[in-house]
Amino acid sequence: MDAERARNEMVDGLRTAGRIRSAAVEEAFRSVPRHLFLPNLAVADAYADEAVAVQVTDGVATSSASQPSMMAIMLEQLGLRPGHRVLEIGAGTGYNAALMARIVGPAGAVTAVDIDEELVDRAAVHLESAGVHTVELVAADGAHGHPPGAPYDRIVLTVGSDDVLPAWVDQLVPDGRLLLPLALRGSQLSVALDLGRDGVLRSDSVRSCAFIRLRGEAASTDVSRRLDGTGVTLLAPDDLAEPDPGRVAELLGEPRRRRDAAVPLGAVDVWDGFGLWLALTETDACRLLATEAETSLPDELFPLGPASGTVALAGADGLAAVVPTEPGPGPGPVAVREFGPDGAELADRLLAAMDEWAVAGRPGAPDWRLTVVPTGVDAPALPAPRVIVKKHCRVLAEPAARAAGRA
Repeated sequence: MDAERARNEMVDGLRTAGRIRSAAVEEAFRSVPRHLFLPNLAVADAYADEAVAVQVTDGVATSSASQPSMMAIMLEQLGLRPGHRVLEIGAGTGYNAALMARIVGPAGAVTAVDIDEELVDRAAVHLESAGVHTVELVAADGAHGHPPGAPYDRIVLTVGSDDVLPAWVDQLVPDGRLLLPLALRGSQLSVALDLGRDGVLRSDSVRSCAFIRLRGEAASTDVSRRLDGTGVTLLAPDDLAEPDPGRVAELLGEPRRRRDAAVPLGAVDVWDGFGLWLALTETDACRLLATEAETSLPDELFPLGPASGTVALAGADGLAAVVPTEPGPGPGPVAVREFGPDGAELADRLLAAMDEWAVAGRPGAPDWRLTVVPTGVDAPALPAPRVIVKKHCRVLAEPAARAAGRA
């Protein structure tokens, strides 16, 4: 297939889907040849709307070329303008840096940092082949940002992070924007945070995402635990003591009542809609992922990509999980399964949370507002249904409608 035609078809699709909204982002995608950053792929594959693993270590992807639709979403979130100085953490193939360099133009500057020297070297080759000579590449741990080029108008991470690190905040100009895939209680959200004059960062936009996690000094912590004998993995919260995996495995062996719910759910709702609501409003929320072909559970779990999974509440002596009554990708009737002696009480809470989410209008990731208060910054107490305490900050989460009502 002709590369220019394939590129234009990709961009047309991204515009139709609403991923590309601005003229600047569209022009960058139409101008930068993605296939030169993925030289081992056929042209048609290079312009498919799919993520591509570009480095695998011990069977695990450690770097990837992001899905074009996700890249477009994040570039729109970033709000780049000509003349902006940009720091990218996670250079990858160099393609995203090339897109940003196109948008900020000759008056701007793009620096891309990656902990992996091999990736940096490859990105340099790709940028050269694409005729992009305005990106500075640095082999370093992105946890420290890149002080020599600071301050930056925009800092963007293309890797997932558990925290908002001080170096990133310190290296932003006042009113600058930090965009990162931030882990919040089992979910990962692409959050565009604007730095206020008071030192507090407030979200401009929030989107669902899934990125390979940060390596190096600020490497993300693995919060998944296999539950022996069940075929299931427990994905625990990242800010509280996780449930005892052994006890959870025992509880899953004690299925009790199955109670119909009034709120229909689909796979997307379980992960990004109700699942996010539950994670941000219930301290006992967790996720159960089917990681083997067969499980010992009495119900099928929701299909989520190559495996299946669902959301649950886990207590010391009980568990309640959402299960479908008619498995399928679209919204449909669901139930709640009780496990263990305290399963009934947890099921009551889970069903009540579903009702509250439905009454709130079934919000998803874009319907939340996040406020990040770095450690050491004095900020007035803000009402929020959930405060997530991390090492370097507090994250306050509330539905956008409630935040607008207070404004």
